[in-house]
Amino acid sequence: MNVFERYAPFIQDYIYRSGWQTLRAVQNAAGEAIFGTDENVLLTASTASGKTEAAFFPILTLLDSDPSRTVGVLYIAPLKALINDQFGRLNELCEEQGIAVTRWHGDAAQSKKRKLLRKPSGILQITPESLEAMMIHKHMEVPSLFGDLRFIVVDEIHSLLRADRGLQTFSLIERLCRLAGCSPRRIGLSATIGNPEEAGAFLAAGSGRGTVIPRFDGGREVWRLSMEHFYNTDPQADEGKTVSAETPPVETPTDTAPEAADPGIGYIFEHTRGKKCLVFTNSREECESVCQSLRRYCEVNGEPDRFLIHHGNLSASYRESAEADMKDEDSFMSVCATATLELGIDIGKLERAFQIDAPFTVSGFLQRMGRTGRRGDPSEMWFVMREEHPEARAMLPDSIPWYLVQGIALVQLYVEARFVEPPRTDRLPFSLLYHQTMSTLASCGEMTPAELASRILPLSCFRRITREDFRELLLHLLETDHIARTENGGLVLGLKGERIVGNYKFYAVFRENVEYTVRSGSEQLGTIVKPPPVGDKIAIAGRVWVVEEVDHQRHTVFCTLVKGRIPAYFGDVAGDIHTRILERMYGVLSEGKTYPYLMPHAVCRLADARDLFAKSGMKDRPMIPLGGKMWALFPWLGSYAFLALERFLKLRCGKRLGLKGLQSSRPYYMQFTMQADEDTFYRTVCEEAGKELDPMELLYPGEVPVFEKYDEYVPDSLVRKGFALGVLDTEGMKARVLSWKKFGGMQDGT
Repeated sequence: MNVFERYAPFIQDYIYRSGWQTLRAVQNAAGEAIFGTDENVLLTASTASGKTEAAFFPILTLLDSDPSRTVGVLYIAPLKALINDQFGRLNELCEEQGIAVTRWHGDAAQSKKRKLLRKPSGILQITPESLEAMMIHKHMEVPSLFGDLRFIVVDEIHSLLRADRGLQTFSLIERLCRLAGCSPRRIGLSATIGNPEEAGAFLAAGSGRGTVIPRFDGGREVWRLSMEHFYNTDPQADEGKTVSAETPPVETPTDTAPEAADPGIGYIFEHTRGKKCLVFTNSREECESVCQSLRRYCEVNGEPDRFLIHHGNLSASYRESAEADMKDEDSFMSVCATATLELGIDIGKLERAFQIDAPFTVSGFLQRMGRTGRRGDPSEMWFVMREEHPEARAMLPDSIPWYLVQGIALVQLYVEARFVEPPRTDRLPFSLLYHQTMSTLASCGEMTPAELASRILPLSCFRRITREDFRELLLHLLETDHIARTENGGLVLGLKGERIVGNYKFYAVFRENVEYTVRSGSEQLGTIVKPPPVGDKIAIAGRVWVVEEVDHQRHTVFCTLVKGRIPAYFGDVAGDIHTRILERMYGVLSEGKTYPYLMPHAVCRLADARDLFAKSGMKDRPMIPLGGKMWALFPWLGSYAFLALERFLKLRCGKRLGLKGLQSSRPYYMQFTMQADEDTFYRTVCEEAGKELDPMELLYPGEVPVFEKYDEYVPDSLVRKGFALGVLDTEGMKARVLSWKKFGGMQDGT
């Protein structure tokens, strides 16, 4: 197929005006799949490869030849910033042809929304949360808006594959299509899909179509990658003295560091000068801390501030200002950021990305790496792995540089096996079941229990939910006044339910803290949790502020800018690390190979760790003695299998082993004291793992492990069931324990 010749004339003109000589491989492949089939399509290609145009050129061509009577394309993206970024690109493409492109999110103009409702057409861009709000408040408008919907484009689909937000998105898609009576094709876009077949099945669920996954040669990936290791403080440096930033031998810059200088931050400071960079951290707290430190370096050196900040708790004005500065070709500012800049927002030609410590996922690493290298240059990332100096009497597990080893494992997994985390499709999403039940009642009004079940249970994301589970949920909601029964026997929202659904935070299914808006005069800085008393200081927007007033009724903090450096707190939690990453970390420590991206300090630190790994016995056995009756266990399991093992040891094996004081550094290792000897440990755990094990047995008596946002409104029995059967990786844990038979002198089958 000559894809270019199939494009509508206005698309061809756009390509000529843009100066393109040829179509890219992804654009040819996408054109063949969208023009040549009636299936869903999953496009996976590297960042800045032209996926958006690859999808929209054929989609708009088909709509040009056969115009839709309503909105023709629904574009769903995980971030408002991504929608705003893509709006400019799509609008430029569609404007001359008179195709409307409408943004629909909290910051979008109401006049544009009203215009779309009066005359539905073109492309509608929306976030999952705004789509939820639309389904509730514009329920009657959905058929006229989407009755002739042809395509649903889901951008950055990888970000929706492993949590409730993704299940919510596809639940809403199914509900919308049923209500509007339409059957659109789904087009998924991503740069980081680990198992395309599983992702394709996830994309297609409930659509009645299969998924085509075009295969094409995307060209050779070229990276500029380095990884260096630093101890957080220089024990030989006197307070206030000039401290040299640790650097590779090829460059030896020094800087006058503030008090208690952090060599890793000094390294970043020196290597961002005169460049446009991103500095990624794994939490908003760390993002604030790093930005404060870098700004203090500027102050001490008498340099203008050249650092910006971008994370989810900052006000829209702060985030948009950082994005605008980064798009400025003449700017040499750098941005300290979290995952908010991990997705496909175009922020100009970036020269370099830094990653402080290891990200949690291969997907996150690839997305962050992909922020650089646009416009023909290779992607470039510098890892900065930091560690406290081990104390002289530190236990052995604390002497392993876990972040360094994890970072190497992430890179090697992708380089060697192209591994990226697969979708999580085996969960029991009772929190989302509550949410979608309440959303459906809010949008549709009174329904009989049977009608409600017929709307909810057929949704693909609830395929593991039984009718008995749903009945138990409804009875509980009646008892707690979240829903109420009418005289006719129908169900409606109860008083408590109306209050919950009526709050704008209901639209989101990801967990949020109680947040306070932070203001300085007329300027809104962002939000924090747990505001301190008046007179104390807070950290936000990369600066320090003193609290002047706290209005608890309106959840507002008023403050004034001051100097200093303090930690921030936004309620962040650690991420989910896959078992393949831990297994590859074992490989990193046990193999002798070198990695070309390691810098001198990282090479030396890894060599020390490997030497300790071998001499301690960690290479040969999963459990090693720490002295006396204390032991350390290294199971090399991901977060949820590790969590299952903790519980298994305490609840099924604890008494037999005389096990006490179990503590863990998830998911790296556990420490405990034990009366039994080593052989008895292996025999006991293997014997127990060989028995029938109901995951419900891994719950503590009376425990209700609230895990997702709406679990608190779900019956305790369902919360327990959802955690045991949908969160804990019991099978992965059992398989690992049974592999330890050889250590207890047991033979297979013993």
